[in-house]
Amino acid sequence: AMAIPDMFIKLLKECSDDAWDMGHITHTLTNRRWKEKVVAYCESHDQAIVGDKTLAFWLMDAEMYTGMSIFQNPEPSMTVDRGLSLHKMIRMLVLGLGGEGYLNFMGNEFGHPEWIDFPRPENGWSHHHCRRRWDLAEDELLRYKFFMAFDELMQACESRFKWLCSEHQYVTVKNNMDKVIAFERGDVFFVFNFHPCNSYTDYQIGLSWDEPMRTVLDSDEARFGGHCRLEHGHANPFPPLHGVDGRPHSLKMYLPSRTVQVLVKESVIGKGLKLYVSDEFLKEKNIKSTESLTVEREIWVDGKKETKTIKFDKDGCASMDGADATFAIHTSDGHALPCVSSKDGLFRAYFPGVYTVSGIGYLGNGHGEVHAAFVESPVTATPPEKKDPSPALGSPKGYSPGPQPPTAPQPDVAKDSPTSGSG
Repeated sequence: AMAIPDMFIKLLKECSDDAWDMGHITHTLTNRRWKEKVVAYCESHDQAIVGDKTLAFWLMDAEMYTGMSIFQNPEPSMTVDRGLSLHKMIRMLVLGLGGEGYLNFMGNEFGHPEWIDFPRPENGWSHHHCRRRWDLAEDELLRYKFFMAFDELMQACESRFKWLCSEHQYVTVKNNMDKVIAFERGDVFFVFNFHPCNSYTDYQIGLSWDEPMRTVLDSDEARFGGHCRLEHGHANPFPPLHGVDGRPHSLKMYLPSRTVQVLVKESVIGKGLKLYVSDEFLKEKNIKSTESLTVEREIWVDGKKETKTIKFDKDGCASMDGADATFAIHTSDGHALPCVSSKDGLFRAYFPGVYTVSGIGYLGNGHGEVHAAFVESPVTATPPEKKDPSPALGSPKGYSPGPQPPTAPQPDVAKDSPTSGSG
């Protein structure tokens, strides 16, 4: 999907925010051959290599050096607030509608401010820009952490609800006047309001599902540097209403400017979290069963962090209430079994559902099917099938094989000869 990053750079270079064409954006994101799988990305080498600017740099420019400190600037400037909002929305839109895969160019996940420039004669073989500043996203006093936090939750959301592998995709709204885009993908409903200043109350959008929808992710959350205007949708489902926009059902929502909301059918979300441990993980750690393990979950009580111990039941399941969980797994002697994909060794589940600790120590979605795609099934060797080198009748035009070398003549063999297999 190479046209997608070029489209967004062109919009940022040549158009004001209120001149963005929602129809053109959705067309570019979905313009591919029927059932042809593509990988989508919102930033590539063309933008990040010397000669152009990254998405974040086009959005915020010099303020990426002066306006990203939370300590010096507790309230973001209008430029930084716009850049942070649109950067989150663009990434979510590409992941939601751009294709069947998502590619992140290094540094785009936390809004890296600068380009990449490899050592060459023109720059005196300098290594100054031949790197990515990963420390920016880890600094708690810089707003780069908001970019990174949203990317982590965005990826976790797709991993949990798996819309990329779904064939159901329907763009319901691409309203150029309101700057609203809404579409269904799998069991997930995405709603974007790109308008730079207009927010909408009771905005009715058509939907195909006759059941309540609940918000699982929105770009306006405080952990993403947002303004916390959409808390209601996380705790309260949106009830289905009568049909509109050519869809059999609908719902009404509050759409603040420059925000995206991700909603999922309430029946798909479920309640609480269930945790299992795979046999592979137990074998890796030389543990016989989950009876000797406990889950140490972090909880907050009266503003203080505490730990709650949860045991596995006879079926090897540890049940936890709530919508998310941060936890460690301990052995009977108090030894922690770390998550290898997090720096602090803690496991994190961001959405309700069923999870399994697998491999050498990472958290996967589902139970019993986590490694199904990686398990090799026995294959019976079969001799290669002989193919006629001559072109078959009805073969596609332009794909007939080239001339074949002549074959040596075969000697005639009598039917009653021992070489025929009869003797």
